Amino acid sequence: MNDTAMGPDDYRPDAYRPCVGVMLVNADGKVFVGKRIDARETMGTDDIWWQMPQGGVDEGEDLEAAALRELHEETGVTTAHATILRRMEGDIAYDLPEELVGKLWGGKYRGQRQTWFLLRFTGSDADINLRAHDPAEFSEWQWADPHTLPEMIVPFKKRVYRTVLEAFRELV
Repeated sequence: MNDTAMGPDDYRPDAYRPCVGVMLVNADGKVFVGKRIDARETMGTDDIWWQMPQGGVDEGEDLEAAALRELHEETGVTTAHATILRRMEGDIAYDLPEELVGKLWGGKYRGQRQTWFLLRFTGSDADINLRAHDPAEFSEWQWADPHTLPEMIVPFKKRVYRTVLEAFRELV
């Protein structure tokens, strides 16, 4: 399976973990990215990769609510400092590299099916708290130029980030 936008009949949903992603953009048009603490366990590498907030959707959870929850858990940012601008049409699915299949998410999934949201950050850098949730997911964070995102993410998610950038380009 390629990690491109998909329709509901293009994959076996039970093989892909339901997930949301958040592209949080500040007033300067830069995007929040965090450096994962657990790159070795989740990505199978000691390389340094940065990513936008994302995470699993709980059973029965509304996708918008899941995006806001993940944003808060990973960044400390609340709805007082973030406004949803758009939900991307369709999902993006990707497969894990074969060496990671069966090792993540209890071995239940071969990849993720992601729904992405674009949010405008209206707070200050002081409103970001990577320790808002225990355990923390990121050890560091930064504001990145949108065009650099595909080069910052783990290689098997590059096309996901290109698709997200294209979908939200006009609003960033």
